[in-house]
Amino acid sequence: MTDAERQKLVARHLDNMRTLIGPRGLFLASSQSVSTGYDKAWLRDNVYEALAFEYAGEWDIVAHTYHSLLDIFDKHIDKINWAVTNKPFESWQFIHARYNPETLEEFWESWGNKQHDAVGAVLFKLADFEAKGHSMLRDDVDRRTVQTLIHYICNVEYWHDADSGMWEENEEIHASSIGAVVAALKKWQEVGGFDIDQAAIDRGEAALKNLLPRESESKYTDLALISLIYPYRVVDDVTAREIITNLEYHLEKDKGVMRYKFDRYYNKNPDGYSEEAEWCFGLSWLAISHHLLGDTDKAEAHLKKALDTVTAQGKVPELYLSNTDQPNENTPLGWSEAMLIVALIRLGEEQ
Repeated sequence: MTDAERQKLVARHLDNMRTLIGPRGLFLASSQSVSTGYDKAWLRDNVYEALAFEYAGEWDIVAHTYHSLLDIFDKHIDKINWAVTNKPFESWQFIHARYNPETLEEFWESWGNKQHDAVGAVLFKLADFEAKGHSMLRDDVDRRTVQTLIHYICNVEYWHDADSGMWEENEEIHASSIGAVVAALKKWQEVGGFDIDQAAIDRGEAALKNLLPRESESKYTDLALISLIYPYRVVDDVTAREIITNLEYHLEKDKGVMRYKFDRYYNKNPDGYSEEAEWCFGLSWLAISHHLLGDTDKAEAHLKKALDTVTAQGKVPELYLSNTDQPNENTPLGWSEAMLIVALIRLGEEQ
């Protein structure tokens, strides 16, 4: 692929993502016209979607997104403060995962809303921006909000508190959730200027070591584990390669990566077991992870597979039904578009 071809692809997929940006700067998960409920703004999705514009150097879009994420936390600061001084015991008492992209109100109905990794993701990137000299903190209010979030995630004892995890399903202790928070706390410790509980980091690292290479008690391997490699870099290279090997052996397919064995979401088989959906962003994520580990040939091979998931209309779906060319209606998925853009830019840097 020539540099001009790569740049053209990046521009096309950035344009796809621009259609998902709401008036407050928050990204919808997918098109506003879908009937799946993906016309909402998820904390986690916004972190991953904004990565595309960070890599493209469009910092005004990144800043608009993160300022609105901070506004969400500030809008709900009384609830968060309560959870800092009390131990939440019902899922609605925790920070929720998805919001109205215009009013910033919670969608509080039962949804697996208790997701520690989503809070960790936002905290990690806010610290990452500080370290890179692109602070998203506008004033002392934002700084107080960050400190409150740090106290919150430690007070809920994330290292052994079951949550619904990246896939918003059954509550378990998830390695990907623990890793997201560990990475965030360590990054803020590196940046300095905030009260970080070292014991909370130590407990998280011990819990993560105890779980890996599993994702949870019920899941030996899971696509969510790849987040420990990118963006968090919270595992060493040996563990990273073990995670990748397990994913590729057990979950990789032609059009994507299964989230985990026996995933029922868009499972093509009526029994819900044997034909798990193939998630497109898994291929881009593997390309990025191989690139980070210096495995250039494997990175390029996975990027090629990721490009093969682009539809005739030039969009990246959420997933394809098992062993088919049939995408689901969440097309484009902002998260899928973003991961492809990141892979294109990162792998192109060495061309």
